[in-house]
Amino acid sequence: MLSQQDLPPSSKLYHNSLALFCDLYQLTMACGYWKKRIDQTKAVFYFTYRKWPFQGGFGIFAGLGSFLEFFQEFRFLEEDLAYLASLESPGKTPLFPRGFLEYLANLRLTLSIDGMEEGSLVFPYEPLLRVEGPLLQAQILETALLNIFNFQTLIASKAARVKWAASSDEVVEFGMRRAQGIDGAISASRAAMIGGCDATSNVLAGKLFSIPVRGTMSHSWVMAFREESEAFASFVEISPKSAVFLVDTYDTIRGVENAIHIAKQRKKEGFSLFAVRLDSGDLLSLSRSIRTILDRAGFSDTKIMASNELDEFMIEDLKRKGAKISIWGVGTSLVTGKDQPAFDGVYKLSACQNEAGEWVDKMKLSDDPMKRTLPGILQVARYFDGQTYQCDEIYDKRVLHAEDSWIHHPTQGTRKRLSSTWEKIDLFVPLVDRGVVVYPSCSISTIKKRVAKELSRLPERTKALKQPDPYFVGISSPLFEKRNRLVEEVLL
Repeated sequence: MLSQQDLPPSSKLYHNSLALFCDLYQLTMACGYWKKRIDQTKAVFYFTYRKWPFQGGFGIFAGLGSFLEFFQEFRFLEEDLAYLASLESPGKTPLFPRGFLEYLANLRLTLSIDGMEEGSLVFPYEPLLRVEGPLLQAQILETALLNIFNFQTLIASKAARVKWAASSDEVVEFGMRRAQGIDGAISASRAAMIGGCDATSNVLAGKLFSIPVRGTMSHSWVMAFREESEAFASFVEISPKSAVFLVDTYDTIRGVENAIHIAKQRKKEGFSLFAVRLDSGDLLSLSRSIRTILDRAGFSDTKIMASNELDEFMIEDLKRKGAKISIWGVGTSLVTGKDQPAFDGVYKLSACQNEAGEWVDKMKLSDDPMKRTLPGILQVARYFDGQTYQCDEIYDKRVLHAEDSWIHHPTQGTRKRLSSTWEKIDLFVPLVDRGVVVYPSCSISTIKKRVAKELSRLPERTKALKQPDPYFVGISSPLFEKRNRLVEEVLL
C-alpha cells in the first residue's frame, strides 16, 4: 500500500472556473472599459498591504498555489453568462449588453504576473505581486486575488508565530470546525502548514495537499462507554500500535492513571502510549504532575499534548514557566486569525500606457499618508549581509540607481543607507507569462522549508511576539523623489 508521502497531490481544489467570484463593480467597470474601447489598454497593478499582521514584525506570503490554479481555470461559462444576462439595472433594463456578454464568452486571460515566491517574508508597504496586461483583465481579477492572498497570508503569518512560540515542539492545526466555511477551513489548513504547522486534523486538506493528518479522540468517545478505562481499552482495538488518550473527561489525574493501566496491559502486544491529551484545566500544573506520573510509571517516552483555545502567547508563556507539553493542538485562534480577523491587502493601479504606448505613472492620493500608493512599475529588493536580512527596497524597475544609496521610509520621514557590501536579491520572479503559468508547482513541504530558511535570516528581535523591532522597508531615492513630485503636481 502506498504511504502518504508516495501519494501524488489530489485533484484540484477549484475544479471549475470561478469567474463570477468578483464584486459587481468589477464587471460594471469592465463593461465600461469595453464600451470606451480601453479594455486592451496596457496597465500595471500591484498587491500590497499596510499594517503589520498581529502587531508582529513580519508576514508570510501564502496563497500563490491556490491563485495560480484559479487563474488557469478562469473563463466565463454558459451558466455564468446566462446569470449575468438576467441582471437588471434600477431602470429594469439589462445591466449588461449582449455584446459585452459575448466579449466575456471569448475572454481568455493574457496577463503577465511577477511576484514573490510563496513562503517569502513580507512587510507593509512593499508590493507582493505585480500584474501587467490589458486593463479590463487586470481589473476583473481584483477580488479573487485579494480574497485568496489576504486570507492565506494572514493564516500563514499566524501559524509562523505559533510555531515560533512552540519552537521544536509539534504543532497540529485543529481548527476546521470553527473556520469560516468549508473553503475557509481548507485554505486555512493549507496556509497553516505553510506557516509551520506539522499536521492538520482536516482530512480533506490532507488529501488535497498531501499534508500529514493527525487525530486523537473526543470526550464523546469516553462518555459512550460505562467506564473511562473501558473507553481506552476499546480505543486500543482500533489503534493497536499506538494511541493518544484524552484524559480530562472526568478527572485528569485519574484519567492518566487509567491510560497507564491500559497501556501496561497491552504492552506485550506491542502497544505504545504515544501521548495523553489535555483539553482543559490548568495546563501548567497538570502537565507537570502528569509528567511526573508518566516518568515514575516507566512511560518517559509518552508525550503530553495540549489543546483548549491556545495561541502563540499562551504557548510562549507556558513554555517559559516550564510546562511539560511537547505537542500543541491549536484551533480557533489560528484558523480564524482571531486577534486580527482580516489582512488589509489592497490592489492598486500604478501605471497605464497612453495612446502612443508610453507609460504614464498613476498614484492614489489621500489625506492619510498610509493610504497613498506608489507610482510606476515596481520591484522589491532584499539586502542580505551574509547572516541576516538588513532591509527591503522598493524601486521602479525602469530606473537605474546606485546600490550604495539611501532608501526612504514611505510614511515616517526616516531613511537608511544601503551598503555596497550587502547582497541584493530581487524578490519578484515570473509567475505568469502572457496568460501562461510559468511558475512551477511547489509542494507544501518545499514552501515550509522556504519559510524556515527565511525566518532564520530575520533578526531575532524582529521575530519577537510582542513589541518586535521593525524591519526597515524603504523607497529608492528616484522613486521617493518621483512620488513627492507627483504629489506636488496634483496638490498645487
